[in-house]
Amino acid sequence: MEEAAVAYFLGSASHAPSALLIDGEAGIGKTTLWQATLERARDDGFRVLSARNVSAESVLAYATLADLLADIDPVEFAGLPTTQRVAVEQIRRADRADAVRTDRRAVAAAFLSVIEGLARHRPLLLAIDDVQCVDPSSAHVLSYTARRLSGPVGVLGTMRTDGEQVAHSWLQLRRPDATQRVSLRPLDSRALHAVVTQHIERPLSRSQMAGIYQTSGGNPFYAIELAKVADERTDASLPTTLAAVVQARLDGLGSDTMRALLAVAAAAHPTVDLVAGATGSDHDRAVEVLEVAEGEDIIVIEGSRIRFTHPLLATGVYTGASPDERRQMHAELAAVVVEPELQARHLALAARAGDPQTVAALDRAAQAAQTRGAPMAAAELTELAFALGAQTVERRMRLAGYYFDAGDPTRARTLLEAVVPDLQPGPLRAEALHMLAVVRFVDDGYGEAVRLLAMALDEDAPDGPPKAVMLTTLAYGLYMTGAPETAWRRVEEAVAYAEQIGVPGLLSMALGVRATIQFFLGGGIDEPSMRRALELEDTETFTPIMLRPSVEHALMLACVGELDRSYEHMRDVSRRCVDHGEEGELVFVEFYAALTRIWRADFVEAKRVARDITELARQLGSEFPAMLNLVLQAWLAAYDGAESKARLAAADAIDASRRSGTAWHEDWALTALGFLEVSLGNYAAAITVLQPLISRLEPKSTEIQAAAFVPDAVEALVGLDRASEAEGLVAALERNGERLDRAWMLAVAGRCRALLYAAGGDLDGAVKSAHRALEHHDRLAMPFERARTQLLLGQLQGHARDPHAAATTRQALTAFERLGARVWADRARAELAALGSVANSPAALTAAELRVAELAAAGLTNRDVAGRLFISAKTVEATLARVYRKLGIRSRAELGRVMDESKR
Repeated sequence: MEEAAVAYFLGSASHAPSALLIDGEAGIGKTTLWQATLERARDDGFRVLSARNVSAESVLAYATLADLLADIDPVEFAGLPTTQRVAVEQIRRADRADAVRTDRRAVAAAFLSVIEGLARHRPLLLAIDDVQCVDPSSAHVLSYTARRLSGPVGVLGTMRTDGEQVAHSWLQLRRPDATQRVSLRPLDSRALHAVVTQHIERPLSRSQMAGIYQTSGGNPFYAIELAKVADERTDASLPTTLAAVVQARLDGLGSDTMRALLAVAAAAHPTVDLVAGATGSDHDRAVEVLEVAEGEDIIVIEGSRIRFTHPLLATGVYTGASPDERRQMHAELAAVVVEPELQARHLALAARAGDPQTVAALDRAAQAAQTRGAPMAAAELTELAFALGAQTVERRMRLAGYYFDAGDPTRARTLLEAVVPDLQPGPLRAEALHMLAVVRFVDDGYGEAVRLLAMALDEDAPDGPPKAVMLTTLAYGLYMTGAPETAWRRVEEAVAYAEQIGVPGLLSMALGVRATIQFFLGGGIDEPSMRRALELEDTETFTPIMLRPSVEHALMLACVGELDRSYEHMRDVSRRCVDHGEEGELVFVEFYAALTRIWRADFVEAKRVARDITELARQLGSEFPAMLNLVLQAWLAAYDGAESKARLAAADAIDASRRSGTAWHEDWALTALGFLEVSLGNYAAAITVLQPLISRLEPKSTEIQAAAFVPDAVEALVGLDRASEAEGLVAALERNGERLDRAWMLAVAGRCRALLYAAGGDLDGAVKSAHRALEHHDRLAMPFERARTQLLLGQLQGHARDPHAAATTRQALTAFERLGARVWADRARAELAALGSVANSPAALTAAELRVAELAAAGLTNRDVAGRLFISAKTVEATLARVYRKLGIRSRAELGRVMDESKR
């Protein structure tokens, strides 16, 4: 079974991402099968990168990644972006004193780039022994990489399952069915005898072998170790536990050898020189002592590096030493290792209490780990300081920051919420409030974050960059939560302060937010500020995605109708996010990229991007990405006419938006739901949904992001014979469209004005307005909106008995069918059918009278007919009176009969 699984795995991995996880109890043979798979992969043409993990308490951050990258020529990293190349160098050289600051996102992106680059030349195998011992920093990177693999890459891992079962969630490929698992079971007596015979030169009696089988339970390692001591004991005295048999193997070794082995077991990367330094001997003596253990098949010396032949032997050596012996060895190792992180870990493990030297070393090591992009390692080192009694407020705040950077906002929030009450008002408390605001935003949105930022600024915020960041972030949050006037005051303050302190990146951020708020308040694009913000933007330092001028500029381009330029800018930002491993930021960018595709009516591409967002939201797990995903799903389902799906997604998005206090995204969900209701002809339901947006609309602020709902609201109001209520909405679109020269505003305003003219009985004015709308559509790459205007024009031309009516409506139908807008295509077909019936109408009726008569004969109420034809209910009533008079009838029943006869 194992051989077949390996063959299938390597066959799959030769052309697509595949994973094989080998699990089982300690000693069952996982590493043996793992090693055999490596050799077979090499024979099959794979390039193999391998890592054999250890369970030492002093493991370095990114130890597993460093092992995987160890044999790669640095020349192969030359093509990486600078940020990624620096990150890779810092993984490989943890002892560098000149480390440049990076973060875990850049490390993850760099590792993925390396793997993808290698896999372009030939199939690649990533082989990791003992995945339960992968350090947390490496686990994050491997998780990021596994989910994004796309080429011929195999991931092979082993995992112990006896009492040390751990999550291996990082080993999740994009396709769940691409991962298979092989669980090794104990051998039967015959197979076990064959394995033991291969490893033991002397013969064993049948009774000895039977005793070994019974005691080992079919575990190969256990059986081999029992066989090695079987000649010294009677069958009855064989060790009865695996721990006991390991200890029996170590009992005969001298004290010098055991001390050297303890150094090997306690070290992260043991070498002969390291053992010599830790044991106070010279190189030759260390080799002599270690060769004794190698002769007993306890360790293997490979060049200068040393490893145990089995992890259980390392565990036996370490746990067999007394606590004092272990502490002493860690103290000796701390004196000889060169990596600050390892030195600090050894000092902590050697200490009984938190002496200043040890705590200071832990602080320095934590900062070094953070600089290398290993915040989880920084958190672990700080927790070691806590365990030694060094729980200061400042250290608790740093720990919260490390956890947040490591992707654990829940632990960061718990720490900060406990810290804030312990602080007196002042700069330190303001800093803690700022940190908590950032965490709360990621956790549950803008509402609470805005409150905390306002508190921080009111409590003597620290001067310099932190204050500039707080002011800018608060301004943006205020605008997103529906407080535009306060937001404007704060952003003006932010720009002035950023100018004062003279930090280019922070000034760029403040200018970008100011330009954004001004734009959405109806002030148009502040070209000088936006240009300056883009010139000063710091693309190498992490900035929340919504505060980056490049993103804000792309969004403005979309709103002014330059959808393709906007999309290309968004894709550029997405690529930078990928290069830096910023998957959390990527969701926001992709959301707006998908939105531009929806406006562009490129629903195929929008759905592709939405699928990526769905997967990202699932991986990230927090509510904000999930909310953005729900908004998109609601829009796409509404355009598809998938009524139930659209309603469910919109309702969930609205709930999530209200929990997070993000008014903008609730508005988007309501807009999608309103569009759905209008598409289905449910005008009363549409107004119920859209009324909050109508009430909140600022007359000067009708950019598409704020006013996308307006055309649907106008159609619904006209359909409900409430045209007078729509006048203000249409007038605002017209004024702002002329003032700002916005093609979208002018196009949809023209369509809406046509509806109002038609409702008032001015058919000629309605047709002219619809034609003007189409002229503005010519400047706008929004084919769905153009088709809606064409459909209305066809209806109006039909009322006017214009011979072009059918052709115009057919153009709209063709567009809707090409775009996949099923509901709107059905509406266009119905309109064509109605136009076709004019030829068979009773001669006495005009085209307009005929259309009213047909709908009334079909059972529609006067209000329904009015909504369908964009006229008032009173007009319907008057028209029917004329129809009855011309046809000489008195009831709708008679009308139905006459209309049926006219179609025969």
